[in-house]
This record gives sequence, C-alpha cells and structure tokens, in this order.
Amino acid sequence: MPHVVIAPDKWRGSATAAEVAATIARAATALGWSADAAPVSDGGEGFAAVLGGRPQLHRVHGPVGALVDAHWCLLDDGVTASVEMALASGLDLAGGPDHNDPVRASTSGTGELIAAAIKAGIHQVLIGMGGSATTDGGWGALEALEPHGRLAGIDLQVACDVTTRFVDAAVVFSPQKGASPSEVELLTRRLERLAQVYEERFGIDVRPLEGSGAAGGLAGGLAALGATLASGFDLVADRIDLAERIEGADLVIAGEGLLDEESFHGKAVGGVVTLAAEAGVPVVILAGDAVGDWAARDRAVPYRTLVDAFGEERAWADPLGALGELVAEVLNAL
Repeated sequence: MPHVVIAPDKWRGSATAAEVAATIARAATALGWSADAAPVSDGGEGFAAVLGGRPQLHRVHGPVGALVDAHWCLLDDGVTASVEMALASGLDLAGGPDHNDPVRASTSGTGELIAAAIKAGIHQVLIGMGGSATTDGGWGALEALEPHGRLAGIDLQVACDVTTRFVDAAVVFSPQKGASPSEVELLTRRLERLAQVYEERFGIDVRPLEGSGAAGGLAGGLAALGATLASGFDLVADRIDLAERIEGADLVIAGEGLLDEESFHGKAVGGVVTLAAEAGVPVVILAGDAVGDWAARDRAVPYRTLVDAFGEERAWADPLGALGELVAEVLNAL
C-alpha cells in the first residue's frame, strides 16, 4: 500500500490546514493509499491549531483596546504553551485595515496571554507571529509582561513567518494594516527610537535580527527580553517530527491557498518541499491558485491548482469538494 504524507498550510479565507489535510487524506485513502495528515504552519494564522493542545481561555485587551476572548494552548507535554498573537492582537479583531488604528494598535493582549501561561506554571512558550494589527514594536506586550523578572528561566521561542528586520516593519507591513504614508513615516521613527530604548534598557540591539520585524516588531520586542527568533515552519516541523514522518513515504503533498514566489522563502510550502527533497521523496503541491512565474523560472516542483482545474467560481464556492476531486485526479495519474 503506497504511503502519502500530507503537509499543507492553511488556505486563507477558505479552509484551515487541518481541514485541507483531512480532505486530502480522505481522497487518498479512498484510492487505497495510507495517509498521514500532518498540517503545518509558518507561524502565521493557524499556528496554535496545528500544534494542538488544550485551549486555556483568557480575556485580554484586543489590538484597539476592547476586551476580547482569546486563548493560549497547553501542549501535551504539560510544560509548553503555544500563543497565537493573532488571537489577541490580530487585524481581524480590529475589523480589518479599514477599521484598524495602525498607530494606536497594541500587542498588550498578546503579552497578557503569555503572562497568563507563565502564571499557570509553563516553562516554555511558543509564539506565532502572523496576522497582526500592530506596529508597536512589541511595546504593549512588554508592558503587559512586567515585572520582567518573572521571565527568568522561561524559554520564549518566537515563530517568525517573515525575515523582515525591526525598523523595516512599518514600511513593509503597516500599509496592509491601514497606515497612510505619513503614518508609515511616524511608525518607522517610532520603531527606530524603540530599538534604541530596548538596547539601552536590555542591552540587545534588535535592529539587525532577521525576523525581528515580524508582527510589526513584536518579535524584536520579545527578543529584547531574551526570546529566541526562529523560522516558524522549522519550529512547527520540529514539534510534529515532520522530517521523520516523511522518511520512507512514497509521496508528499504540500499546499496553501495562494502559491507564489514567497511560498519558497521561509514559508511552509518551501519548507515541506525542502524536507521531501532531503529525504528523496517526490512531492506535489496543491493550491487554490498560483501567481507569478516561479515554476517556469527556477522551480521544478509539480503543482496543480483548483482555479486551473475547475475555474475561479468552483474554486471559491466549494474549495474542499474541488480539492478532493483534484487529489483523486493527481493520484490516479501517478
């Protein structure tokens, strides 16, 4: 019986990584394959769900001040927590870019979630960075985490979904969060000053750290407190033993909602493709759609999209149903 490892990221706006993986697994097993569903994340939205664990509810301050119901997750080892910053400080909680206040938006709620986990006796906290409403450089989170002495002996690991550096976060990301050109300039100056404050107060220059601009600089703020910044995909892959699960498989299926060149730069699709190549296992990518000419330029990885196979209307109206059909077509062609 051939064996497939299924390791997709979320399809933003359509389905979670777990839903995509389960759909592919059902289609594969119906065709006589054994299937290992291993949904992944690059540290963005869906990070906590992929890691699993038991949700611990907590009410925190949302990105623009209103109280929101959020949670951190207690992982199965009993001493590790996952925190997804988007659940406390995400752009969706602000109502999207049209309703966000990009200058005032704060990461305080994320700091409150981390503090709640530490108060519960957690020794290690894994923090996903994607989907933020904020460009506060992590200042709100650091205020919520005072007194910082409570962090002694706590292993903070930040799952970065980008490589952007601290001061560049405003220019790169804040327009997507509703910032005007003048606000981008203001936020950039604020990040520059905040980097100086962090260096003076904590002795760490966050400016050159790769990924320190993730979540509007939250990653850099946490790094000032001693957190380790890591590739979000690598962190997740290690936690779910993805490399070991791929060993000996006959096929790996990767995927995400929109495939583009960035998919291969620190994102989950590129990470899965690399692990499959290292194991000598063939890989195919399934996606909702694809843009750009990355495949023609320098990638030889086969891929199929719902839009190409079924058209945009079907791809958006019934993504999981269409995906099941596409999986059958792909596997039958092998």
